[in-house]
Amino acid sequence: MMSPQRNGSPPPRTPGGPQSKPLSPSRMTLDALVRGKRTAPLRVVLYGVEGIGKSTFGANAPAPVFLGAEDGTDHLDVTRFPSPESWQEVLDAVRVLTVEQHEYRTLVVDTLDWAEPLLWAHICKRDQQDNIESYGYGKGYSAALDEWRVFLAALDKLRRQKGMHIILLAHCWIKPFKNPEGDDFDRYELKLNAKASGLVKEWAEHVLFANHETYASKDARTKRVRGISTGARLIYTTRTAAYDAKNRGDLPESMPLSWADFTAALEAHQPADPQALEVAIREKAEQLSETHKRSALAAIERAGGDAVKLAKLNDWTNARLGEAA
Repeated sequence: MMSPQRNGSPPPRTPGGPQSKPLSPSRMTLDALVRGKRTAPLRVVLYGVEGIGKSTFGANAPAPVFLGAEDGTDHLDVTRFPSPESWQEVLDAVRVLTVEQHEYRTLVVDTLDWAEPLLWAHICKRDQQDNIESYGYGKGYSAALDEWRVFLAALDKLRRQKGMHIILLAHCWIKPFKNPEGDDFDRYELKLNAKASGLVKEWAEHVLFANHETYASKDARTKRVRGISTGARLIYTTRTAAYDAKNRGDLPESMPLSWADFTAALEAHQPADPQALEVAIREKAEQLSETHKRSALAAIERAGGDAVKLAKLNDWTNARLGEAA
């Protein structure tokens, strides 16, 4: 004979009884597998020297809206948020784009190094610290990483819900690099605290470095070396000792600084068609001075059909045409 249940005690559960909750079917099934490449909004970090044209790159992206306090967009016919005066206002702008209906397709943050002091002021006020150094050696910058993660997560939510491209612009500075394999050297770096810089570069699909194309020339008589600029403005997509860069589209190592060239290279996974570039350069060369025309035609021959070299030459001819206009 079974002993009676104690007063108020729940009855024992039996497998499959009325109190068991059915398990939800898992989404992780072989039938749910998806094949092939996916087209998704871009996560781009573009940094470079002052006045190179970073804001113009963002302005030429699809239906952009700018967030930042930089004066570099005054000459551009673009849509802007009011200049944020706090880190919370930066987050508010991202939230508004995420939850409200609009037609914008690209958010351009101009620039990250302008936003970083707002973030520092925010956490210092929250944590009752005088400044970012008051936390103790390096601890303030580590605390700031949590807020950077919140920001980047908000950007990813915006990408998912609204299908918007994200372009984060930044300046650069020259910093000494401690080389574990040899002598130390200087290199261009993202103008952020090193910890934040590493996090942002890891988040981005494409980290692009923008600079003027230059080369070194040694005077045969004096033996002095001087830098000469070709006038071309380029973006570099692959890391070198001189700068950080990366891409996930098998892009050429360099290309003209333009959203159109960048996205065209992404779509093709290679530089523009060499024959088409050569035809375009020859047509433009006819509008140049005789000296520049000869230089352009000679450079075509030296390029030998190399699309990357021809892309640089095309940008050079564009610069020469701009000077003559």
